[in-house]
This record gives sequence, structure tokens and C-alpha cells, in this order.
Amino acid sequence: MTDVAVAGGGLVGLAVAWRAARRGLSVTVVDDAPGAGASAAAAGMLAPVTEAGYREEPLLRLGLDSLARWPAFAAELEAAAGTPVGLRTAGTLVVGFDEDDVRELDALHAFQRELGLAAHRLTPREARRREPALATRVRGGLLVEGDHSVDGRAVHAALLAAAEAAGVVLVRDRVAEVVTDGGRAGGLRLASRVLPADRVVLALGARSGQLPGVPPLPVRPVKGQVLRLAGAAGLLEGTVRALVRGRQVYLVPYGGDRLVVGATSEDRGFDARVTAGGVHDLLHDAIDVVPEVGELELTETLARWRPGTPDNAPLLGPSSLPGLVLATGHHRNGVLLTPVTAEATAELLATGELPEVAAPFTADRFERSPVWS
Repeated sequence: MTDVAVAGGGLVGLAVAWRAARRGLSVTVVDDAPGAGASAAAAGMLAPVTEAGYREEPLLRLGLDSLARWPAFAAELEAAAGTPVGLRTAGTLVVGFDEDDVRELDALHAFQRELGLAAHRLTPREARRREPALATRVRGGLLVEGDHSVDGRAVHAALLAAAEAAGVVLVRDRVAEVVTDGGRAGGLRLASRVLPADRVVLALGARSGQLPGVPPLPVRPVKGQVLRLAGAAGLLEGTVRALVRGRQVYLVPYGGDRLVVGATSEDRGFDARVTAGGVHDLLHDAIDVVPEVGELELTETLARWRPGTPDNAPLLGPSSLPGLVLATGHHRNGVLLTPVTAEATAELLATGELPEVAAPFTADRFERSPVWS
């Protein structure tokens, strides 16, 4: 018997396990391929301001809270694991290439100012001074100095090491079902055995709503195709996001000479194909933004699934099944929200109280109001 069984060994699942173990709980994480899901594809952007969307103000507040936790979280994680996580604080630059793109930049900037967010409008010359590798066709920019990034894969490796050092048991097996006992979650059925647990944390990402024994959850897969390139040392100082003829693309430097280019957003279910069209569009747009990308080595193409929800916000806290705790549905903000999710969930597991910061994101919000606001 373990105090907590965590279904899912991605960034969120491991961070929850690490924080819960630091609270003195016995924790077992179950995943047949930890880190092979959305965590493997994540570009690592910590960008609540540039990701801010209309009618998503509660999610923005949660993201800003988690961003503020990242420096201390990264430092503690690096100390526990003995490996770096690649936190970059060079900011994010959003650029546009035609009149429609510039109008969208202006609208985004107006929205950010309305919310009191720190963002600065740049002329084309100022944008290229900030990132000299940008194409000369850039028509304007928007600088968000507070939006940062980490190396998502390095964070996952560090969490594996830190969790193990804290006493977390990792079981490399397939989660088949949440076991119920007396009307409450009582553990996990694995491919080979049953793991009894006092409480269960659901952190299976896009597959969370499909696990037998779990109450119905509004989580769906949103496919994203991502490219990784090598040879980009010194190419970009920080993250560059761009609007290219209405399409969005981002370029995130990491690991010294590496670059992530992403990402498509496709409602195609669990379609794992990397398509020629997806790769073409990403490379075409990335080269339009930073011409030197065309000279880099394409080292990896990958398709994974974001765990989407109706309002793009996560599902946190207790579920309708007693003993089952939710830490899923993070959509495009899984890396950003890892610290706040881990700390809020560990607090709930240790004390029975869900912190106020997570309270707006319980699953019953969809029952309380058909339009979340």
C-alpha cells in the first residue's frame, strides 16, 4: 500500500510526486514510458503574457502565479537532481510580417495593456536590434521581457532524478484502470498487478479522460507537430513567436545550439503521424522569420497531443470520485503550470485543503456555469 499512486510520469505527474514525497507521503508513479507523451514534445515556453487569450483571464492569473514560482522551483530542482534545467530569462519577442499581422499585434498589445501586463511595442528596427537574425521583412514586434523558457526534456530528466532521491517509486507499467473500493479510488490496476493506494492522482495528459474507472472528464487530444533542429548556437537570444500571413509559429532556443520550432494545432484525435504538410508549413514559416533556419540540421520531427479542455484551462483538485485527485488538462501550458500544479496538489494530498490559487480550476466548474468566466 502506498499513500499516493500517480498515474502518469510526465512533467506534471513527476513534479506532483516529488512535492508530495517532500511532504512525507509515500508515492508511487506508474507509467510505461515516462516522459514520452506531451512532455517529449514541449518547447518549454513559460509565456503566460504572450499566450494570454480573450476570456482566459483566470488562466492568465494562474500562469503568472506559476511563472513567479519557476526561478525557485528550477533552483531547487537543479540542486536536488544535480543537473541543469536550462531556464532562459531573455524574454519573448512576437513579430508580424504583413498589415494583417501588425493589426493583430496591435490588438494583442491593447488587450495586454488593458490587463496591466508588461509588454512593449517595437518598431521593425527595434525588433531586429533585439534579435539580429530576424528577416528584414519584419513589420513590427511586441516584446514581453517576463516570458521565459526552459528545456522541457532537461526538466523531465531532473524530475526523474529528484523524485527518486526523495523516495518516489517509479513503476514502468501500463495503467489499465482506476480501482474503486467502497465508492472511492483505492489504487491502480496495472497490466501485471493491482497497486493499492490511499489516494490516486490522475496525470495522464490527453489520455486522462479515457482511463476506465475515471468519471467523465472533458479532456480531448489536440495534436501538435514539432521540429527540433541543431546548429543554432548564437542564432537567437530568446524565444521568437511570429504571425506569418495569419499562421503562428514559434522558435525556442535551448541546449546551447538547439532550436524547437512549433507547433501545429489539430483536432485529429490520437493521430500520431508527422505529415509532410505540417513539416513544410513549420519550416516555411520559420525560415520566413529567421532565414538562417534553412541552414540548420533537422534532427527530429514529432507529433504528440496536448490535453485540451473546453476553456483551455487545467483540471485540478478533487474529482467527483472520492480519493481521485486531478492534475491534467493543461493544454498548451503544461510546462508553465508544472510548479503551481505540483505545489497545489501536494498541499491537497498532505492537508486535505486545496489552495485558493487552484480553486477556480476544479472539474465541477463546468457544472457551475456553462460559460466559464
